[in-house]
Amino acid sequence: MDKIVIEGGVPLRGTVAASGAKNAALPVVAASLLADGDHVVRNVPDLADVRTLGRLLGHMGCGVERGAPGDALAVRVPRELRSEAPYDLVRTMRASVLVLGPLLARWGRARVSLPGGCAIGARPIDLHLKGLEALGAEIRLEHGYVEARVPGGRLRGATFTFDKETVTGTENVMMAAALAEGRTVLENCAREPEVSDLAAALAGMGARIEGAGTHEIRIEGVPALRPCDHRVIADRIEAGTFLVAGALPGNDVTVTGCVPAHLEALCEKLRAAGAAVTRTPDGLRAVGGGRPRPVDVKTAPFPGFPTDMQAQFMVLLSLADGTSKVTETVFENRFMHVLELQRLGADISVDGRVALVRGVAALSGAPVMASDLRASAALLLAGLAARGTTEVRRVYHLDRGYEHIERKLAPLGARIRREKA
Repeated sequence: MDKIVIEGGVPLRGTVAASGAKNAALPVVAASLLADGDHVVRNVPDLADVRTLGRLLGHMGCGVERGAPGDALAVRVPRELRSEAPYDLVRTMRASVLVLGPLLARWGRARVSLPGGCAIGARPIDLHLKGLEALGAEIRLEHGYVEARVPGGRLRGATFTFDKETVTGTENVMMAAALAEGRTVLENCAREPEVSDLAAALAGMGARIEGAGTHEIRIEGVPALRPCDHRVIADRIEAGTFLVAGALPGNDVTVTGCVPAHLEALCEKLRAAGAAVTRTPDGLRAVGGGRPRPVDVKTAPFPGFPTDMQAQFMVLLSLADGTSKVTETVFENRFMHVLELQRLGADISVDGRVALVRGVAALSGAPVMASDLRASAALLLAGLAARGTTEVRRVYHLDRGYEHIERKLAPLGARIRREKA
């Protein structure tokens, strides 16, 4: 098992390119199941979750390989395949459930293990299942698997309202509806850019979709789709992580390839904390000054402040001149990084879904352990800002969502290396 060792307190300056978005690539790759033939998904990051989904599709009978250029994923989908997603492949990655909608839409049957992923609280898939049932699927849970079938072989269009916004739930039902008979109207949909990107990929395959990026998505089902050739959007969370790095005292980081419109809520809070955040011809630049100002943050679905940036932003607030309040509204167990930040000298107290962050003048290096993907990124940022040496253990979480992050940070001046734990 690897660890990352950081000699902190060194200013970061320079330019870093944002990779493709994992959370956009995974649903687009899953959507390839909707059409047989040769698909190409471009700008796909080389991450553990992407490789896991590739192995899952391979288990089903698809051919999946990295193409040229190296960020392109080639997926060959046969006319017939094994419509099962087994536990051993699904248990490490919640996004594996995204194959459920395409399998039901295309083959009328699916057997998909209940998913795993980061330990950040309950993330049930009941809204996925209710949406697919509204389209005519018969679903039962048995021995840890979702057993689903479509009587008659083809889903039917319907109107369905999600009880709450769910990104993967919106994506799963939207993919299924693309091949359903008739018109589907989905209400209270997630508005995240990744949902809109999937809709664009589906449209390129011949799907008829309107309203992606709003609370209402309308789909006119078609009998068949064609293979896709799609370039996924940049990773707004990776880009945001680098912008927080730039906003730390004394740093100056430019992130290229990102979409500023996807990062407006974060940039607003960075500016409120005292960082200079400006647009560049191909991205964003964040410059930190002295100690940040305290800022209150409340996470919310897009276009609000992203829960996936809460841990990283808390690192910045840990160094603020004053007290900040962070309220987590999306997941009930997403303050697991607080204990580890305290080991580095942060002064943070948690009461339910609210964390009070009392800024300190400096952090000090220490051994810490990552609990989930975004906590890993936060601990890296804290180690970069801290005085002395920080060792971040259990970085396999980090490798699920950040493509070679230590290689990207090193050219900025970071003294960072990966070692065997």
